[in-house]
Amino acid sequence: MSSATTKQSPKKSSIAGRVRRKSSRLDRLRSGVSRSGSQYADRPGHAKQRTLKVRLGPQSGVVSYYVHGPTGKTTDLDFTPSKLIEVLRVGLPVQELRDLQASLDVPVDKLFPMLGISKATLHRRQAEGRLDQAESDRVVRFAKLMGKAVEVMESDENARKWLLSPQFGLGGAVPLEYAETEVGAREVENLLGRIEYGVYS
Repeated sequence: MSSATTKQSPKKSSIAGRVRRKSSRLDRLRSGVSRSGSQYADRPGHAKQRTLKVRLGPQSGVVSYYVHGPTGKTTDLDFTPSKLIEVLRVGLPVQELRDLQASLDVPVDKLFPMLGISKATLHRRQAEGRLDQAESDRVVRFAKLMGKAVEVMESDENARKWLLSPQFGLGGAVPLEYAETEVGAREVENLLGRIEYGVYS
């Protein structure tokens, strides 16, 4: 009996060894799969997403551009519609509001209500440093009208006088007040276009 047992021991030992080696290989394989999956997840486009940086259009000088055209380093390519829309979504710097007030030479207490900006809102915007989207849009609207008036009337002073005086072509309304809405601003633009081509009515 002891002899038979002695003969079987090496065989059992061999089987146990093969089991341990197979188990070890399986562990390595699992570990490899785990590492592989981890590396795959770290690749761009998979678990981690790359952050895209979008370059917005001009953040200042918008009023100056629409009133007097490109100056200095600014060009027409800086103010394409798509870039302007991006800037308006972010909001214009409060400085653009001051630039508009200086261009129109209109008292603050008269201009800001036309832009839908109350005193309380103005204080908040000054603290934030930026206008909201709707306010920015109105600032650009007025700047475009001033620029068109300068072009037609041939000087800043004449443009201001025209924008702040009642006009027969608008039914006696003051252009700048008429332009508080987008529809009104279009009518003011149309009137300036008719004056430019001598079709004033």
